[in-house]
Amino acid sequence: MTRMIFVNLPVKDLKAAMDFYTALGFENNPQFTDETAACMVWSDAIYVMLLTHDKWHTFTDRPIPPSGSSEVMLALAHDSREQVDAVNQAAAGNGGMADINPVQDLGFMYSRSLSDPDGHVWEMMWMDPAAMGASGGEGVNPE
Repeated sequence: MTRMIFVNLPVKDLKAAMDFYTALGFENNPQFTDETAACMVWSDAIYVMLLTHDKWHTFTDRPIPPSGSSEVMLALAHDSREQVDAVNQAAAGNGGMADINPVQDLGFMYSRSLSDPDGHVWEMMWMDPAAMGASGGEGVNPE
């Protein structure tokens, strides 16, 4: 079986969250979507489950962090710097916040952070595979 990740996120407004993630390039899987949850697909291995607060609480009693806090930063790789910029702009134009952290440009790696309407933090990044070398990182010095 292919290893997959399902990122579960509590959201206040399911429709707004679905619209936001669609604008960033995710696709909805209606098979796992109802009025309490939506499955948003990034790739064959990466899924984001958007859960209403009531649905979230069927899985855990732990409190939902306030939108201004950060518990985790999720990073998604893109094929180019331009795609990173485009996704960041889409976030800003669809209810999220762009560049919530300073832009990082190390030459071989470029990233920009954004938050969704509920304050969940995402890092959109690009890395130059040629700079990684045959061993997957040999010779890379970010200093």
